[in-house]
Amino acid sequence: MSNSQSSERATFSSRRAFMFAAIGSAVGLGNIWRFPYIAFDNGGGAFVLPYLVALLTAGIPLLLLDYAIGHRYRGSPPLAFRRLGRLFEPMGWWNFLTNVIICIYYAVIVGWAASYAYYSLTSAWGADPQAFFFKDFLQMADAKDLGLDFVGKVAGPLIAVWVFTLAIMALGVQKGVAGASTFFMPLLVVMFVIMVGIALTLPGAAKGLDALFTPDWSRLADPKVWVAAYGQIFFSLSICFGIMITYSSYLKKKTDLGGTGLVVGFANSSFELLAGIGVFAALGFMAQAAGKEVSEVASSGIGLAFIAFPTIINQAPMGALIGVLFFGSLVFAGVTSMISIVEVIVAAIQDKMNIGRVSATMIAGVPMAIISTLLFGTTTGLPVLDVLDKFINTYGIVAAGFVYVLAIVLLRKLPELRNHLNALSSIRVGKVWTASVVVTVAMLGYMLYQDTAGLLKENYSGYPDSFLNIFGWGMVGAILVLSVLLSFLPWKHGQGFNVKDEHEHEREGDE
Repeated sequence: MSNSQSSERATFSSRRAFMFAAIGSAVGLGNIWRFPYIAFDNGGGAFVLPYLVALLTAGIPLLLLDYAIGHRYRGSPPLAFRRLGRLFEPMGWWNFLTNVIICIYYAVIVGWAASYAYYSLTSAWGADPQAFFFKDFLQMADAKDLGLDFVGKVAGPLIAVWVFTLAIMALGVQKGVAGASTFFMPLLVVMFVIMVGIALTLPGAAKGLDALFTPDWSRLADPKVWVAAYGQIFFSLSICFGIMITYSSYLKKKTDLGGTGLVVGFANSSFELLAGIGVFAALGFMAQAAGKEVSEVASSGIGLAFIAFPTIINQAPMGALIGVLFFGSLVFAGVTSMISIVEVIVAAIQDKMNIGRVSATMIAGVPMAIISTLLFGTTTGLPVLDVLDKFINTYGIVAAGFVYVLAIVLLRKLPELRNHLNALSSIRVGKVWTASVVVTVAMLGYMLYQDTAGLLKENYSGYPDSFLNIFGWGMVGAILVLSVLLSFLPWKHGQGFNVKDEHEHEREGDE
């Protein structure tokens, strides 16, 4: 790698700036609306054990692997993987295209949350939040009809999210990415802590917490519980789809990668635990008010956020405040995560085309914003989102992670990356880290097999074949083909691909 290329690359001003950005990426919508239900559904308090095992044996080891690749090879995924080895470059474009798909639908969910933060002031959804969400707000059409009628209530906030995000991206790595994360993450934590504090005072809160934390130790014998734990860690830490590779490429050459990885990993998990407490305290209130068990009202994802929580807000003291805090937290968590997703795309275009930040942001952002609005600002937005999310999580994140980690293991790149980590980290990694990475490959392979078997057995969520063939299997096939084709495009003005060891103190390390 040429010294000029390395010196021109943008950098975070400090390790603290990087950690805010990395935690901002990791703490997203899934921490708030996915983790609490996953824990509840997989043994309650007993789920903490497989969750911690997954964090220590998969989450942090893979986080450090991403850090090592990004920091050593100083590039976005396509460039970093190209410098790792010519055959790796398509994996970088696989990461790139995965982030393209995710960000075009992620933006609309942030827009929904922003709308609902405003609706919380007056409980605009009325007495039937479910009917309001699907019929009045989304104006949802049947997937069989593929109706693409414009929905102003959805499209307006969606466009605003894109304008806001692209403005941040254009400001650059330090002023934009790090600046936004440094501002929004403390605000998110303060807002969410206040929301949790209020939720804990609601009648029935203890009932909800009992449901969440009462351990069912017998569930630990179920392999599905362990797979759920690894899946939650894998998806929530933003690993193996390019974000942490990109962010770590902006770190200064002498940065404690190991210590930073531990901070980010445990900060993310701490927020998930906080989210579990707040969400289930509120669900306990909802169950008591309705005369039901918590298991009857517990849900995750869109159902939790846009149906269950509006129902809680209608009934709870200080409901409007709870609503603003909850949906405001979703907005801030979503924005910091979306920034990291778009950053992978912008950085890859900058690297490939050797162009400026603003130009790369416009080349990437404007087409994505248009496609996002045309697809998700319409009456068929939710079914398209549902299918894209399922297939991109399986084949854009799990499959890509499995292939790239397996390739690194088989091509014996782990010792080189381990030595890089050890040359810079306060916490040294060795045989345990190597073994953890290898074991994680097996877990990813099993998750991929399990998901694929389920998708082939029956149509996902009952959607028609034509719909799945376009937005599911068709999207996956397009990503795989484009990943290879993009790797054949020339790099503008020539990038340095023969990476020399820039860290003179880095040696062979422990074998």
